[in-house]
Amino acid sequence: MNRNHFPLIKKVEWLADIKFLPITLEHALQNLDEAQLQTPYREGGWTVHQLVHHIADSHINAYCRFKLGLTEDNPTIKTYDEGLWAQLHDVEKLPINISITLLHALHARWFEALKYVTDDEWNNRTIFHPEHKKTLRLWYLLGMYAWHGKHHVAHITSLREAKGW
Repeated sequence: MNRNHFPLIKKVEWLADIKFLPITLEHALQNLDEAQLQTPYREGGWTVHQLVHHIADSHINAYCRFKLGLTEDNPTIKTYDEGLWAQLHDVEKLPINISITLLHALHARWFEALKYVTDDEWNNRTIFHPEHKKTLRLWYLLGMYAWHGKHHVAHITSLREAKGW
C-alpha cells in the first residue's frame, strides 16, 4: 500500500471522533461543580475550566486550517500561543457551557465539511505549519485533531478517577 494512502477504518474512526467530541466532552464534565472545574487536571496544568475553553479555541483554529487547506494551495497557517489564549478574560469569565455550545455548532460544521473530502484531497491537500516548518497533509491533521479531543477528554476523566468524582 502507498504510504501516503490512509486506511478507510482510520478515516471513519477519526471522522467519528470529530463528530462526537462535544457529546463525549459533555459526558466527561457531567455533574462537576465550580470547585472541581477550577481544579488543574495535573500539577501546574490548566484547570478543567481552562481546558474546555482551550479545546474550543484549538478546534476553531483547526476548522479554519482545514477550510484553508481545502480551498488554497498549501496555505501557511496562523499559529497562536495557546497558553496566552488560556489566560484571556473570556476564558476566565465565561462559563464552560459557552464553549460547549460553540463546540456543538463548530463540530457539526466541521464534520459536514470533512465527510465530503475525497481520498485524493486527504492525501494531496496540504497546509504549511510555520512553527514546525513542515507541510502537513489534511490526512495528518485529521488524525491529530481526532487525537487532540480524546486526549483532553482523557485529562478530565483521569482527574475525575484520581479524585473519586
